[in-house]
Amino acid sequence: MTAKLVQGWEVVIGFETHAQLSTRSKIFSRAATSFGAEPNTQASAVDLALPGTLPVMNKGAVERAIRFGLAVGAAIAPRSVFARKNYFYPDLPKGYQISQYEIPVVQGGVVEFFLGEEKKSVRLVRAHLEEDAGKSLHEDFVGQSGIDLNRAGTPLLEIVTEPDIRSSDEAVAYARELHKIVTWIGICDGNMQEGSFRCDANVSVRRPGGPLGTRREIKNLNSFKFMQQAIDFEVRWQIEELEDGRAIQQATVLFDPDTGETRAMRTKEDAADYRYFPDPDLPPLLVAPEWVERVRADMPELPRALAVRFVADYGLPEYDATTLTQSKAMAGYFEQAAKACGQPKLASNWIMGEVSRRLNAQEIGIEEAPVDAATLAALIGRIADGTISNNAARQVFEGLWAGEGSDVDALIEAKGLKQMNDSGALEKIVDEVIAANPDNVAQFKAGKDKAFNALVGQVMKASKGKANPGQVNELLRSKLAG
Repeated sequence: MTAKLVQGWEVVIGFETHAQLSTRSKIFSRAATSFGAEPNTQASAVDLALPGTLPVMNKGAVERAIRFGLAVGAAIAPRSVFARKNYFYPDLPKGYQISQYEIPVVQGGVVEFFLGEEKKSVRLVRAHLEEDAGKSLHEDFVGQSGIDLNRAGTPLLEIVTEPDIRSSDEAVAYARELHKIVTWIGICDGNMQEGSFRCDANVSVRRPGGPLGTRREIKNLNSFKFMQQAIDFEVRWQIEELEDGRAIQQATVLFDPDTGETRAMRTKEDAADYRYFPDPDLPPLLVAPEWVERVRADMPELPRALAVRFVADYGLPEYDATTLTQSKAMAGYFEQAAKACGQPKLASNWIMGEVSRRLNAQEIGIEEAPVDAATLAALIGRIADGTISNNAARQVFEGLWAGEGSDVDALIEAKGLKQMNDSGALEKIVDEVIAANPDNVAQFKAGKDKAFNALVGQVMKASKGKANPGQVNELLRSKLAG
């Protein structure tokens, strides 16, 4: 959202994100968590809290929570407790959800990211374990609704921020970074269409420096595009309400992508409405320091640490390093290319430029790029050693991407793009251009730089673009100074 849309108002946003943990079984039962099964085929007696059943904690879910806490620099609680969150809804047949309230397993932490080239950080309040509810089905029933309880009991990690976010752009950048973290460390597949990564945005507005406004929670934002649209609409709506003298009522709202608008679903509950109390069937969760250290030892190199290493080892700007660590595949591609060509900054420029443009246009990941890292490195090597110009390199890259071949040198020869590095032949062309353009020569000597550029252009034209631009500049200046 632009500053013009919120002139005189400050936007305040906090996030609650539900990341479905990548365990094969549910958080308190052995029922499967696989997506797409026939309705109600993966709901066990434990998930439904039928009489005589008892929940048993899934160790894998706890371990994934620990991994997340370590990734964001949070404290791992040595002792945390589960509570019953009581509310009635058709897809919650037992009448309560098992969650963590007073003492969560992950406490604090921070998520850092770039918005453009500006570094931002969002503080986390907590990340707690809980079970998912079922799902109400409306589409296939005329005048009725159905209930699918396959998701009931699916393990979730709910990640809650402080209200540190100040625009929809910043909100999307935070959500993308969080998505990167949970997929990078392997605790969540991040599939937003399947509901594995769902975001709720708590949005309010206030006069700068004033008290926090009343927030409305936009539920279940399952794409970054819709997230931005929903927040922008909600901010505009709240500002219009306040400027027309109406008060904002705390509420839960849904975003309708067809209309681009948010609409109230129900008044927003407070913690007291849920009547939390400790779950009598689950003992406190104890996490020993030794367990945390075992998880730490098994952690992959994290995106921020990898970015820092790229700055130290390859001399990259921090912005480049952060961009190249958006995914493990991107980071690996860069590192392989940089080591092979010995030109890390050139490799970074090409990956962030030509490679990324084509990936975005075709909506594919770098794992599917038709030009692999070794081939890109070979192309960069031919730029560095003066075999081809940057412009020629783009033509070769286009051929590589289009499948015209995978041998860089063969394509350079086939397209006739090899630079003229014969100093004698180049000097002859320069002499001919100087002799044929006395007006430009006189203008340059009179202090007009544009005249020099015109002479360079004439040399490049005469050489059919094969002259080395650096050599052309050096030779022309030497001749004209004589």
